[in-house]
Amino acid sequence: MSKEILLVIDAVANEKGVEKEVIFEAMELALAAAAKKRFDHDEEGEADVRVTIDDKTGEYVTFRYWLVRADDEMAALGTELTLEEAAEYDTTLKAGDIYSTKIDNAAFGRIAAQAAKQIIVQKVREAERAKTVAHYREHIGEILNGTVKKVTRESLIIDLGNNAEGALLRDNLIGREMFRMGDRVRALLERIEDEGRGPQLILSRTNNDMLVELFKIEVPEIQEEVIEIRACARDHGSRAKIAVKTNDGRIDPVGACVGMRGSRVQAVTNELNGERVDIIVWDDNPAQLVLNAMAPAEVASIVMDEETHTMDVAVTEENLAMAIGRSGQNVRLATELTGWLINVISVSEAAAKQKSESSAFIKLFTDKLDIEEDLAMDLVSEGFTSLEELAYVPMEEMTQIDGFDEDLVEELRKRAKDVLLTQELKTEEALEKAEPAQDLLEMEGMDQHLAFVLASKAVITMEDLAELAVDDLIDIEEMTEERAGQLIMTARAPWFAE
Repeated sequence: MSKEILLVIDAVANEKGVEKEVIFEAMELALAAAAKKRFDHDEEGEADVRVTIDDKTGEYVTFRYWLVRADDEMAALGTELTLEEAAEYDTTLKAGDIYSTKIDNAAFGRIAAQAAKQIIVQKVREAERAKTVAHYREHIGEILNGTVKKVTRESLIIDLGNNAEGALLRDNLIGREMFRMGDRVRALLERIEDEGRGPQLILSRTNNDMLVELFKIEVPEIQEEVIEIRACARDHGSRAKIAVKTNDGRIDPVGACVGMRGSRVQAVTNELNGERVDIIVWDDNPAQLVLNAMAPAEVASIVMDEETHTMDVAVTEENLAMAIGRSGQNVRLATELTGWLINVISVSEAAAKQKSESSAFIKLFTDKLDIEEDLAMDLVSEGFTSLEELAYVPMEEMTQIDGFDEDLVEELRKRAKDVLLTQELKTEEALEKAEPAQDLLEMEGMDQHLAFVLASKAVITMEDLAELAVDDLIDIEEMTEERAGQLIMTARAPWFAE
C-alpha cells in the first residue's frame, strides 16, 4: 500500500505539473478524513486527526490531538480536554499543552480513495491557480488578449488561455460596449484581488494606462524610449489627451504618434470604441504646457498663481466654448493632464479681474506708503503686489524701471519697511495683551506660543477653537492642514463626549 501511495503521488504530480508536496498534503488530508470518520458519530464529537506520510517509503502514521484547557474554561467535545481529564493520560500536562496519541491508520480503501481524489483535485486547482497568478503578477499594467467565456450582469469572464481567467467588470467597459461569448477582447490587467475563492485577475478598458499601452504597441519609438508619454488624461469612450516628449530632436513626437495619414492614432481610437485622442507636446514650463493642453482652443493670456496652483486662462469670446468643451470636457482633461487647476475666462473678464486686483494693490500702496496714485500705478504695472516685495527686492531691479532713481527707490523701501515694522509691533502688542484660557493652554497638542497667537485672534478658549475650520488656522505661521485639523478635533472632543 505504501508503494501504491508513492506511485499515485508521482503520477498526479507529473500529470498536473504541480509540486509533489501539494499532492502529499492532499493525500495526508484524505487519509486523515478517512480515519476521522470512525469518530464522527461518537458521543465525543468532532476529532482532530492528522496523518504524516514518509515521502521516502510511503509509510504513514495517524495521530489524534487534544488541546488542554484550564478547569474554569469550557472544553470542546472531541478536540479539547480539561486539566482533570488530561491528568488521566499524563499528569505533567498543563493548560495550553497539546496531548496526542497514535491511533490505527485508515485503510486506503474505496472511501478513502474517493476522498483523496476530491481533495487532490481541489489542491491541484489551488496550486494551478496560484501558479497562474504568480505568472500574471509580473504582467500587471500590461494589455492582455482573451476571449469572452461568460457574460454576467456584473462582469465578463475572459479566457486568457493556459487555464487563466480574468474578470472585466461592467464599470471597466468603455461607454456602452457590448460583447458576446466568443468575442475577442483586449484589456489591461489592472490588479489582482485576493478573494475567498482565490486570487482574481481584474481587467479594465477604462484605466488611463490602457491608452498608454496601446500607443506603446502602435508606436515603435515609444517602445524604444525615443519618445515618452509624460502624462495622460481620459474621458473614456469620448475623448483623451496625452502629452509626449522626444528624446531625439530630429523626431517630431506628435507626428510619430499620429502616424502616416493618422494611421497610428486611428488604430488606438478604433480599439477604444471611437475615443478621440488629442496629442500635445510636453513642456517643462507649466504655462506653456497649459497652453499646449488647451488645444485646439487658442489662449490669449495666462495668469499663474503658484501658491494656489491655479491658472487663469483668458480666451476670446469666439474661442470660449471650444476652450471649455462640451460639459467642461476640454478644460477638465487639460487640468488632469497638467496637474494645474485651470479657470477659463473671457478676455473681457480677465481685464476686469486684472483691473479689480490692480485697484486693490494701488489702494494698498497709496494708503500705506502715502504716495501719489500715478506712482502706485507704475509699481503695480511692474508686478509689485505687496509691501514685502517693495521692502526687500534688490535695489538694482527697481532702478531699472523708467523714472525710478536711487533716491526714490530708497525712500519707497524705507517707507515699506517702516509700515511692516509698525504692523509687527502691533501684532506683538496684541499678543502680549491677549490671554488664552487655561483649558486652551493645557489642551493636548498646544504650546504656549501658539495659544497666545490664537488668543490674539480672539480664540481664547477650547470652545472658540472648536468652532473654527482648518482654513481659519492655516494662515498662522508654520501651521499645516494636518496639525490644524488635529487641534480642532481635540477641541471638539468634549462635544462628542457629551
